Amino acid sequence: MFENLKNLKTYEAGKPIELVVREYGIEPENIIKLASNENPYGPSPKVIEKVKQNAYLMNRYPDDSFYELKEGLSKKFGIESKNIIIGAGSDQVLEFVVHGVNPKKVLMAGITFAMYEIYSKQVGAKILKTPSIFHNLDEFREIYEKEKPEIIFLCVPNNPLGECLDAKEVFKFIEEIDENTLIVIDGAYQEFASFKDKEKEIKPKEVLKYKNVIYTGTFSKAYGLGGMRVGYGIANEWIIKNLHKLRPPFNITTLSLIAAIEALKDEEWVKMGIEKNFEEMQKYVDFAKERGFNYIESFTNFVVLYIPNSSKVANELLKRGIIVRDMASYGFDALRITVGKKEENEKVIKVLREIS
Repeated sequence: MFENLKNLKTYEAGKPIELVVREYGIEPENIIKLASNENPYGPSPKVIEKVKQNAYLMNRYPDDSFYELKEGLSKKFGIESKNIIIGAGSDQVLEFVVHGVNPKKVLMAGITFAMYEIYSKQVGAKILKTPSIFHNLDEFREIYEKEKPEIIFLCVPNNPLGECLDAKEVFKFIEEIDENTLIVIDGAYQEFASFKDKEKEIKPKEVLKYKNVIYTGTFSKAYGLGGMRVGYGIANEWIIKNLHKLRPPFNITTLSLIAAIEALKDEEWVKMGIEKNFEEMQKYVDFAKERGFNYIESFTNFVVLYIPNSSKVANELLKRGIIVRDMASYGFDALRITVGKKEENEKVIKVLREIS
C-alpha cells in the first residue's frame, strides 16, 4: 500500500505563526512572518468589504462556470473565456497538467518550485534538472535534445530564488521545442517582474499562438489572496478542454470567487503593493552590500541573501518571533525573506545586524 509514494517528499510550507506561538511563547501580534511570500498589505479593502457583504452565501456552492471571474481575466489579458481554467491556487492547475499529460520525463531548473517535482513523481515520471540552479536555457536545450521530456517547467520569475528570464528568451526557446512537449510558464510572480522590468513581461495572450504552451497565474501574491486559493491557467482551447476533464466541481469556494472577481477591479491597490515591495526590498539589498553578503537580484516579492550559517541565523530569528525561509535544505547558506511592511523590514534588518 502507498508503495508509489515511498520516496516522495512532502511539500514543506513556511512555518505558521501558530507554531512559533506554541514553541516560543511569543504573542501572535509580536510575530513577523516573512517565510511564505504572502502579500503583507493583503487584498484591497474593497475586496474585504465585498466578502463581508456576501458572507451569508457560504452555505451555497459557487457558480461552477466561474463566468464573471473568467470575464474579468479575459478583459485583463485580451483573451477569451474558453482559454481559461480556474484552480484552487495555480498549483492545482499545475497538478491538472501533470496528471493530464502523465509524462515519463519532466524537465525543470536545478532549483525551482517544489510542486513540479512532487506532482511529477506522483505519476512516476523521471525528474530532469539542469546543473545550474537558475534557468539556464542552454542547459534546458541540451537536456531536452537528449531526453525529449513530455513537460518542461519554466518558472518566470523563479521561486524560490527570484531570478527571471527575459520574455524574448522564453519565446525563442518555445519556438525550438517540438509540439509534443508541453511547456508550462509559471507566472505566479509575473506582476512583480513586469513592473520592475518590461523585458521580463510575458503576456498570456502570446501563449495562445502555441499548441503546446500553458501559462499559469495566481491571486495569491500581487492580489493578496493567498488564503483564498484562486489561480488560473491560460492556453489554447484544446488544452483547456482536456484539463477541465480533471477539474472537480466547485474547486474554489464561493467567497474565494467573490474575492477574486472584486480584486480584479482594483488594480491601483495591486500597483501600490508592488511599488512598496520594491522600495522595501532595496533595504535588504543595501544591508547585503553593507555587510558584503551576496544576494540574488529579485523580480518577486522576496529576496535571497547569502548569509553564512543561515540555519543558525534562521533559528535565532525564530526565537525572536521572525519567521524566514532557510535555504540550507537546497544546499547553500542563504535566507529567503519575503518583503514585508516598512516596520517589519526595519526590525528584521536590525536583528540581522546583531546576529549575522
